[in-house]
Amino acid sequence: RRIDSRPVTAIPKSFGMPFRLLAAAVSFILAASPLAAGEIKQNPKAVVELFTSQGCSSCPPADALLDELGARPDILALGYHVDYWDYIGWPDTFGAAANSDRQRAYSDAWGAGRIYTPQLVVNGAAGVVGSRRAEVEAALSDAALDVPVTLEPVAGMLKISIPARQGLEEAVVWLVCFRDRASVVIERGENKGKTIAYTQIVLNRQVLGMWDPAAGASLKVPLKEVMPDGANGVAVLVQAETDGLPGRILGAASLVR
Repeated sequence: RRIDSRPVTAIPKSFGMPFRLLAAAVSFILAASPLAAGEIKQNPKAVVELFTSQGCSSCPPADALLDELGARPDILALGYHVDYWDYIGWPDTFGAAANSDRQRAYSDAWGAGRIYTPQLVVNGAAGVVGSRRAEVEAALSDAALDVPVTLEPVAGMLKISIPARQGLEEAVVWLVCFRDRASVVIERGENKGKTIAYTQIVLNRQVLGMWDPAAGASLKVPLKEVMPDGANGVAVLVQAETDGLPGRILGAASLVR
């Protein structure tokens, strides 16, 4: 496996397209035609985040496993393509510095001091080698999310409902936009000559607001305005933070258009 031992950095609050901070029960004027409801995944037991690279020879088995996990009704899968291996011969077509920053932020939060690919993070709480099925399944065996998140697409808007849950910490509500599938021909680098299928490819992340465990949250988001070109899916994550670093994920749901 590949290891990057450069200093870790805290994750920025957003990347990709500009975001608007949303408070509970905020709505926007609709500027798009109605969108048909697609596949919705609600109340999963785990969110798995794979940090991968098209330039990493150890990553294809983990990419394939992420595809399997994403097909399970109880797992919400996301693929973050990092950019720190681009220099070895093949710039990842989905790589982003912000994805690398998110992985470094996890490392910093855990005091790990290093990052590597492929790494799979389960519910923001534990990282394992993403190609080792036994380790992944062990991490998932007792995984659970405490807060249900309900998504409802209505006339181009996405209604997000997150109930109150007394006794839990305040958390950030994130909107993660992704492309559910793409096939890439690798022309250089360690995977030269391979055509690799990638799934749940994260294209950007945005802060929607805060979740109050005493009051809950209700949000409305205009899908056309927040989804970048190439994205056909969104995930909503409710994630705790400590000193600006990611903590455990409390709840999640996703929609594929």
